[in-house]
Amino acid sequence: MKKLSFFDKLLYLINSLISLLLLLSYLLPYISPKNIPFFAILSLFVPVLIIVNILFFIYWLTQLKKQLLLSGLILLVGWFSVSPFYKLSKKNTSLNSDLKVMSFNVRMFNHFKSLDEKNIEKKIFSFIEDNKPDVFVVQENSTSEKYDLEFPYKYIDKKNVKNHFGMAIYSKLPIVNRGSLKLKNTSNNIIFADILRGNDTIRIYNLHLQSLHISPKKENFGQENSEKLIKKLEKNFLKQAKQTELFLVHEKNWKGKKIICGDFNNTAYSWVYTQISNNKKDGFIEAGNGFGKTYNYWFPMRIDFILTDNAATVNQFTSFSIEFSDHYPILARVNWL
Repeated sequence: MKKLSFFDKLLYLINSLISLLLLLSYLLPYISPKNIPFFAILSLFVPVLIIVNILFFIYWLTQLKKQLLLSGLILLVGWFSVSPFYKLSKKNTSLNSDLKVMSFNVRMFNHFKSLDEKNIEKKIFSFIEDNKPDVFVVQENSTSEKYDLEFPYKYIDKKNVKNHFGMAIYSKLPIVNRGSLKLKNTSNNIIFADILRGNDTIRIYNLHLQSLHISPKKENFGQENSEKLIKKLEKNFLKQAKQTELFLVHEKNWKGKKIICGDFNNTAYSWVYTQISNNKKDGFIEAGNGFGKTYNYWFPMRIDFILTDNAATVNQFTSFSIEFSDHYPILARVNWL
């Protein structure tokens, strides 16, 4: 430190604080928001912490300074202990017997004109037709007839009888059972459908966990309302934790093949994701590449997932970059051999 300039000393101090936060974030998968709600907020910023530490490492490397060891070692620990931030390789197998599953938070098919672009719903319909999923799982669905998709089988669930907001599972294969966990005190929900494929019954879960209700363009942690915003986040993370526990109890009763899809409204570095993905395969980790970004934000956030039971094989996984919603659709080819 003695040989560092004042600027570098200041920079290394900031580096140390950011590195400490990243190191603490590695504990997130093991601490329920029910125990420390405030700590759960850190899960949203793990991608940023990783990027900043990479930049610090590059800076010290170009300066040939041993200070690079701080970020370097913490990034190395994360490489072996948490969900990958970026994947270089991509699996690209294709079998005729694959089950093609797509998940997409369509934001009501742009019913409230959140995007200025016209005919969003028609573009979504064309996109689905081009990719031909066997199962299409929808969050923030509109049950208006104009948004009804042409699948032979479907389970459309409305949050209540007074509005057109809800969730849906569309299928080219027969649906032999369906249901809803009917989450209380929230507009979010968890539904499921059992589809018949040959002699197999496969359960498809559609999760839309508690929304955080923040707008990146309107709210900021540095403004006067930051305390109110943090309290709101803590409350919503608590709801996510309780919803996760309800799901795990329900899922435990199903012993057959299964696929869990949805918008978790939390990242792969969270307790919520860790609990749900336990003893399962993550489609992105198994077959995807790149950042796997699923939310339209300035840094790569992966909050939408397709998970399978351990007996399944994920042959392909794709994160699409089309801007028909604030989320991006994801598609997996799944097989059981």
